[in-house]
Amino acid sequence: MLLILRCLILSVMLILAFFIGGLACILRPRHRDNVHMFAKVFSWAAPVLGIKVIVRNAEKQSDKPCIFLANHQNNYDMFTHTAIVPKGTVSLGKKSLAWMPLFGQIYWLSGNILIDRKNRSKAFDTMAATARKIKEKCLSVWIFPEGTRSRGKGLLPFKAGAFYTAIAAGVPMVPVLASNQGHIKLNRWNNGVVIIEMMDPIDTAGIDKTQVKELSKRIHTMMAEKLSQLNQEASALMAKAV
Repeated sequence: MLLILRCLILSVMLILAFFIGGLACILRPRHRDNVHMFAKVFSWAAPVLGIKVIVRNAEKQSDKPCIFLANHQNNYDMFTHTAIVPKGTVSLGKKSLAWMPLFGQIYWLSGNILIDRKNRSKAFDTMAATARKIKEKCLSVWIFPEGTRSRGKGLLPFKAGAFYTAIAAGVPMVPVLASNQGHIKLNRWNNGVVIIEMMDPIDTAGIDKTQVKELSKRIHTMMAEKLSQLNQEASALMAKAV
């Protein structure tokens, strides 16, 4: 019964979000704050799903553009990570999203960037264009560097695109981590705690493209360690609540 009720409420919320947000996107197509608007609305669904989201270090956000590096676990990212997405931020998504009825069209109208990961040449062109947009429009870009959902397997290896883009644009990289979401079940009343933490910016000034592999490895290690800490803390908070 709880599963059905949640699905109904979530469906109504998403329909309203797409309808109202879609109208806003038509009136101001690809506006720099469209994604932030949708992110706020989607984050409101977390309590409906029985998730308590704890946001940390959101004050570290600045008006200066950057590349946000977020871990990608499952579809619940849509309702947890969104609690910390700042204004002036767009996301990088796979090109196939554009073909999803309604969602794909609104995703594009929101100002998000689509990339064809299967075509290496086109992917590099997209990342180069993204670097130009960051500089020209003072945009930040939200990227899942793993390139796919981890589904509880920890932090997967990073793809290099985000790092090349940050270096080309001359902007810092800001890791954002969400604690484990693998325990979330729609038929359970209390789905516990998910901690979202924004880490300190990592400057890319003076870093050459030949150092991407080293930079990626260093940031992956930092994020993996932080993820482990957040998972332990979130588990402890959930145990106390039982």
